Amino acid sequence: MNQARSSGTEQAWAALGGDPALLAHIEPPARGGSGGLLPARLPVMELARSTVAVCSLAAAELAARRTARPVPRVRIDDGAVATAFTSERHLRIDGRAATTFAPLSRFWRTADGWVRTHANYPHHRARLLATLGLPADTPDDTAVETAAASFAGRPSDEIERTVYAAGGLAVAARTPGRWAADPRGAALAGTPLVGRDRIDGAPVRRTAALAGEPLLPAAGLRVLDLTRVIAGPVATRTLALLGADVLRIDAPQLPESPDAHCDTGFGKRSVDLALGSRSGAAAFDGLLADADVVVIGYRPGSVERFGLTPQALAARRPGLVIGRLSAWGHGPWAGQRGFDSLVQVATGIASAEAAGPGGTPGALPAQALDHGTGCLLAAAVLRALTEQHDEGGSRLVTLSLARTAAWLLDELPARREPDADAETAAKAAADPSYDPEKWLTETDGPLGRLRHAVPPVAFEGSPADWSRPPGPLGADAAVWLTA
Repeated sequence: MNQARSSGTEQAWAALGGDPALLAHIEPPARGGSGGLLPARLPVMELARSTVAVCSLAAAELAARRTARPVPRVRIDDGAVATAFTSERHLRIDGRAATTFAPLSRFWRTADGWVRTHANYPHHRARLLATLGLPADTPDDTAVETAAASFAGRPSDEIERTVYAAGGLAVAARTPGRWAADPRGAALAGTPLVGRDRIDGAPVRRTAALAGEPLLPAAGLRVLDLTRVIAGPVATRTLALLGADVLRIDAPQLPESPDAHCDTGFGKRSVDLALGSRSGAAAFDGLLADADVVVIGYRPGSVERFGLTPQALAARRPGLVIGRLSAWGHGPWAGQRGFDSLVQVATGIASAEAAGPGGTPGALPAQALDHGTGCLLAAAVLRALTEQHDEGGSRLVTLSLARTAAWLLDELPARREPDADAETAAKAAADPSYDPEKWLTETDGPLGRLRHAVPPVAFEGSPADWSRPPGPLGADAAVWLTA
């Protein structure tokens, strides 16, 4: 297959190691009159549609293995996809809109260009303020004024180095060419969109045959969810939709956004475990002994210090499927903190989406790197489960936001001309008839009445919604529900 001319779905399915013949099971997208969703200069809707399609197909493939029936037909609704990729914007918690970006998470003009900071978490905010000589309790308006004056007289790269050295988050805006020439970007060249490795020769572990409706290809599977923010939780939320018993594990000392959890915590349970303590490590070992999947979304080095390398996990639980997600992938920044908005800035996406030459860098119409990588991660786990079902072996799948960014920038079809005005292109492509209400629903639960996006992953017989709403973080017991 000529990848330069293949569709995004074909590219993603090939990256997952899927049988190309199964692509025939994907029905043409049901647009419902919507032809201009997630408008941008870059092919964002192609990325969104493709990642949801391959996730749906991977779920259908696993369902076929577990029912000994033909692979169900996959159906993709563009409206559902676009709404799900902007789910945090549509979320309402007892009528209140969710908090997304904090005042200090934004673009700043510098002496030679632009820099973007991320300060949504209190500890990141405090570290950013420390580099400006400000105490952590500085009011937002004062902090913004001081940061603007300080950054305006400093080079972007110097700000990036200083803030990262202090444990904060600031990334200089680069063009795609500058990122490709940078050692951090060059390290990704030639790497697969989805890394797929067989760790050992563990025997096949087959779960019970599926029965009943809806069709839940991950029913009976147990997933340890060590992820935060958006991409990893989107992946595990998808596995929960498909029937997995997903148990999210958080460190008690790390803050998490309650609003983000309201968006991505559907279908899961949540427990706090201090993995560095004797009791926490023992509880984790007990869960791992019966786990089928471990999904890790922390930056490399964060959990390895607790002995949680892929090889060590597989040795302790042969036949395990391990999903590994990071912001920056391989290379000099492999162990650095990162978020979707920062990866967009570093890799040149923000430059490509700028309003015009020399203008403020732009942003994608969705946190598409997060949502797209999350869908791909869920698909990779599902495909690894199918391969384990057929051939055995512990499996490792590896993805990064930066590698997904390269896919969006350089490999997906239908990219617009680089000299087109992004604002004009967005207005021309936007579909005024699109109304997200069609793909929103309401669910009552422990965290209140939640208005949220419906799942975009769909195939014949698939569930229409999650089995449970999100509950309070850390409120559940460290035990499996499934036998």
